[in-house]
Amino acid sequence: MRLRALAKINLALDVIGKREDGYHELKMIMQTIRMYDQLEMNISSRPGIRLKTNLPYLPVNENNLVCKACGLLMDEFDVTDGVDIQLNKVIPVAAGMAGGSSDAAAAMVGANRMFGLGLSMQELMDRAVKIGADVPYCIMRGTALAEGIGEQLTPLSPAPKGYVLIAKPGISVSTKFVYSNLNVRNITRHPDVEGMITAIDQNDFYGMAERLGNVLETVTIPAYPVIQKIKQQMIAQGAVNALMSGSGPAVFGLFDNKAKAEAACRKFKKSRIIKRVFLTGFYNNGV
Repeated sequence: MRLRALAKINLALDVIGKREDGYHELKMIMQTIRMYDQLEMNISSRPGIRLKTNLPYLPVNENNLVCKACGLLMDEFDVTDGVDIQLNKVIPVAAGMAGGSSDAAAAMVGANRMFGLGLSMQELMDRAVKIGADVPYCIMRGTALAEGIGEQLTPLSPAPKGYVLIAKPGISVSTKFVYSNLNVRNITRHPDVEGMITAIDQNDFYGMAERLGNVLETVTIPAYPVIQKIKQQMIAQGAVNALMSGSGPAVFGLFDNKAKAEAACRKFKKSRIIKRVFLTGFYNNGV
């Protein structure tokens, strides 16, 4: 069985407060994009989970979310067969694009089908939150409002079509570092999440783009100024707007013109500060 694990970006990311359990209360608009890792899963008569990847530095044991996700379902349903998994990574690692979460989501979907567990999407999502806050969304996909720690999901109208240019500098950012250094009381500007939802409902690309916002930039950009430089270059190259995704460091620009987006992509590929560039678009339930 082959499955695609699609990346996400945050069109809006707001932090409302900090909960008693230490997690942050979030309000985000999540969007799936057409950039994906691929998992190949094969049932084996040999018990256990065996994972191989195309990146030698990734763990291939229970420290990888793919193994955790498969193990969760296989343990619950007493699956006696084993599974061999080949994971081919394309989504940048530790970039704020939910690559690991999406891989875990695909593994859960695959295990459910392969072993005939009969779980609905909602039943998979209910279990997925045990693996990570983004995993339920990565099962659902599309345009969605995410609240709580990211697990309370409300599907939205499909986002207006445009071109999405992803640029990742040659650095990695720790999500734990960003959230532990975020002081909610010091946030003075919050994204207009409700306004963005209205713009999306009205299929208003420009209204959506002008409301891009991510409060985590207040921590990540001072620590890694290259992110602000990339945002500025995106806009200079014709993006309607640009934003850091998640806790970073990946930056995306929204373009209304394919030729401009392709020209910007070529320019970024020559940039010394950029390690990965990818031109794509939104994904909404096959649309």
